[in-house]
Amino acid sequence: MKSKTPLSLAACAALAIGAALALPGATATAADSTLYVAPNGSDSAAGTESAPTTLTSAISRIAPGGTIYVRGGTYNLSSTVTIPAGNNGTSSARTNLTAYQGEKPVLNFSAQAEDSANRGLAVDGNYWHVYGLAVEHAGDNGIFVGGSNNVIERVETAFNHDSGLQISRISSDTPDSQWPANNLILSSESHDNADSDGEDADGFASKLTSGNGNVFRYDVSHNNIDDGWDLYTKTDTGPIGPVTIEHSLSYGNGTLSNGQQNDSGDRNGYKLGGDDIKVNHVIQHDIAVDNGHHGFTYNSNPGSMTISNNVSIDNAERNFSFDAGTSVFKSNVSCRFSVDGSNDKTIGTVDSSNQFWNEDTGNGSGCSSYSGTLGWSFASDGTLNVTFGGKVVNP
Repeated sequence: MKSKTPLSLAACAALAIGAALALPGATATAADSTLYVAPNGSDSAAGTESAPTTLTSAISRIAPGGTIYVRGGTYNLSSTVTIPAGNNGTSSARTNLTAYQGEKPVLNFSAQAEDSANRGLAVDGNYWHVYGLAVEHAGDNGIFVGGSNNVIERVETAFNHDSGLQISRISSDTPDSQWPANNLILSSESHDNADSDGEDADGFASKLTSGNGNVFRYDVSHNNIDDGWDLYTKTDTGPIGPVTIEHSLSYGNGTLSNGQQNDSGDRNGYKLGGDDIKVNHVIQHDIAVDNGHHGFTYNSNPGSMTISNNVSIDNAERNFSFDAGTSVFKSNVSCRFSVDGSNDKTIGTVDSSNQFWNEDTGNGSGCSSYSGTLGWSFASDGTLNVTFGGKVVNP
């Protein structure tokens, strides 16, 4: 992947100032605790259920800890929708940006050109809870998270021109002490994200300049042009904070749903590093299936990662590819049913609880649970259920 130039501090400040200014008809002196947004809303509307406002107006007017209800339908947008730095909830009361119950709002940024400045939704504030939105066709990331202590739940990012959802610093001037930290990405799907070069658009990414404590849980990344997950680091910016990916699924990455591929893409299920920089990620209870290169790869991260209770099946090269480091491997299963590939390689602490694949021994006994057609769904509580041959099998 190639590195991207973050927005300048001046540009970010301009966005924040613009969002803070009162819009026509909005009350500048009193924030609202509940606002409603609809595709046909207007900036000057009261923001009630019968007189909905716009998304940008609601973000500038909502009180900390308040709720913005986003009605269903398609919002055709041409500029980034920004929750600016300083527009924060609290640790005891996050500010909510949530789909109206039973409805699906789609933020469509098809009017944007492919450009690193053209993100869809930028969550630069702290302590927000974003729920139930679909963000598509942005010129860069669908959802960009530059703030901390946010929960992004039940979102779908698709057809964007860079990673569907990315956690990274707001600007090139952001000190590493303010890199986005302690964000939870929960029960979300990211698919069919593709850039013109074919080497940047992952499903999910916490890379380059993300802080400590970021977690992906019950997420699904599939059919993105590059990687399912990208935790890339580079020498210029140094190590990122350790990331946890758990109870998640990555499949078909490197090939879009329409069959399109790009040889420039890395095409891994879970790419866990870069530039020989040590970061001790936790990768547990995850599944990688039919990705265009490796299922799980250290990607030049020689750290001490926890790699446990994962399943990797029929990836094009290795199911598990760890050529260096001191990672600890426990209870992982590697299987091949219909795709030839290379022997797994795992450098670190490997005990007998693992069943790695090589051409001499073939599949271990654990693979009997993972034959059949792959399927998945989110349960009502948001947990991810993965099926093989119709049978739920969650490692």
